[in-house]
This record gives sequence, structure tokens and C-alpha cells, in this order.
Amino acid sequence: MITFIFLMVMAFLIGSIPFGIIIAKFKGVDLKKVGSGNIGATNVLRSLGKTPAIFTLLGDILKGTIAVALARFFNVSVFQEGLIGLASVVGHNFSIFLGFKGGKGVATSFGVLFIYSPMVGLLTAIIWLLVVIISRYSSLGALLSFALLPFNMIIFDVKEKIPIAILLTLFVFIRHISNINRLIKGEERKIGQRE
Repeated sequence: MITFIFLMVMAFLIGSIPFGIIIAKFKGVDLKKVGSGNIGATNVLRSLGKTPAIFTLLGDILKGTIAVALARFFNVSVFQEGLIGLASVVGHNFSIFLGFKGGKGVATSFGVLFIYSPMVGLLTAIIWLLVVIISRYSSLGALLSFALLPFNMIIFDVKEKIPIAILLTLFVFIRHISNINRLIKGEERKIGQRE
């Protein structure tokens, strides 16, 4: 139990590292004051361009993969492994370094899935990519791909992982409430679209 608690705290702290903010500062930009104000790769792309966005995306993905990899190294249960992965997503969404504010957790959730359930993670990423290519809406890609996540987990992996898939989906939808409202109103900005 002590190991599990330690890993949860470590995952939260790792998830709290705001790569988007750090990368934007190197460019002399306060990411919270430009574009959508979000700390994720989509806003970095919109505000700073492709290369900073790629580094932000990779950093945010790695937060999830490192958390689950650490959990697996310490040989915790499948469910605990998933909870530790979720802790990194919570850290990203409510960063201790940003006054418990943060991003939407999509990239970090992908990072969790790529280790926790590689086939399902890859399928979720492919669905996200296809939706984004067709629609140019990152938020819509996230919503549709994660809406299908629990069903894909049922089909392609073990039942012990389904609760984690449901929680990841809930986290994504809760953090995208404002995006859902803008999509309904036709006011959501597309990828690459500036103010």
C-alpha cells in the first residue's frame, strides 16, 4: 500500500509538469494568455507553431507512459497500474505548479493507454487522427475517440481494465465541456486556426 501511494504521488507530480508552459516560456510567450489559454499541444500549435507543439505533445504523452511504466516496474495490480496512470492525467489537468489548473488530459491519457493497453491505445489514437483529418477539430477527435474507448477495451483487452477506460473517458468529457458547447454553437476553432 505504501508503494502504491508513493507511485500515485509520483505520477501526479510527473503529470503536473506543464511542458506547454515551459516550452512557450523559452519562446517568450505566456501560453495562458494566448489562443485558447490552454496548456496543451493544440494551443501551442495555434500560438507558436509546429515544432513547439510536437515537443509539447511528446512531453505530455511521456507523462502518462512514465507513470504506467513505473507502476509496472513495481509490479502492482492491473487496476492499481491504471489508477497510477490516471493520477498522471489528474496531475496534468490540475497541475500543482499552476495552482491546480491545467490542460484537458488527452495527450497524457494517450500516454497511459500506450503502455496500459497498447492495442486499444493505438486504436484510440487512430480514431482521433482520422476524425481530426476529416473535421480539423482536435476536440471532436478527442471526444469521439474516447467515447469509443470503453467499448474498444471490452473488445480488445481484459475486463479488469474497463473501469480505467471509463474513468479516462469521463475525465476527457468533463474537461471538454466548454469545447462541446462551442462545437454545438459552431464556434470551435479548427486546428491551426488563429485568433
